[in-house]
Amino acid sequence: MATEGNATTANTMNSVLGMMNTAKEKWDSSGANEALGRLHASIPQSTRDYVSTTTSQVFSRKQIRSISLVFGIGEERPFYVEKAPSLLIARVRHNLTFFVLNYLVVTAIMFCLTLLTDMRTLIGIMLVIGAWFYVLKQAESGSLKIGPVTIPQKYATIGMGIISAYVIYRLLVGVVWWALLVSAVIVLAHAGLRDASMHQDTEDKMDMVGEVSEDSAFLPNTKNNNILHEV
Repeated sequence: MATEGNATTANTMNSVLGMMNTAKEKWDSSGANEALGRLHASIPQSTRDYVSTTTSQVFSRKQIRSISLVFGIGEERPFYVEKAPSLLIARVRHNLTFFVLNYLVVTAIMFCLTLLTDMRTLIGIMLVIGAWFYVLKQAESGSLKIGPVTIPQKYATIGMGIISAYVIYRLLVGVVWWALLVSAVIVLAHAGLRDASMHQDTEDKMDMVGEVSEDSAFLPNTKNNNILHEV
């Protein structure tokens, strides 16, 4: 029995890998890579540099805050209600920037949990995958026959892609909106209650330029302090 189970698993894996290789070959032969390359080349270099820089900054691993920092473990008052509207807006803006990756992780987790608990969506996705496997398998000879109708492989793949996109959209639209709604409630509650004003990124720090002496305005007056101690 164990040998039969292993053989079934191996056959399933081989079928999946074969479907992936077939899909890759159809993608390459359709000229989609060249079209994407032309589209990428048409984007101005300044725009590409801006997007690349922004993406690298936002999705840097340094932007992921620890659990202790997210919940303010060890702080005196990590959460409290700010009654002043101007301070509340400043707090929300700061937290949305400071905890941006954590909020994205929460949204992704809520999406996965919502998807896993929706059997209708899971069955629909499995049926779409099965339909792709059938189409690619039947179109290996260069065309797909549906009754008396013969469809060229290229058009069969394009048609299947359009149908899949529509079905996936219809299946996931409810899941996405529900996950976004729950995530928005969690994110806004945390951003509005969490006081993380003492935590700043390196972009928020101000470099001090010039000579520093005991008479500098932003330093305590050590001379007066010494006189007070002597008295």
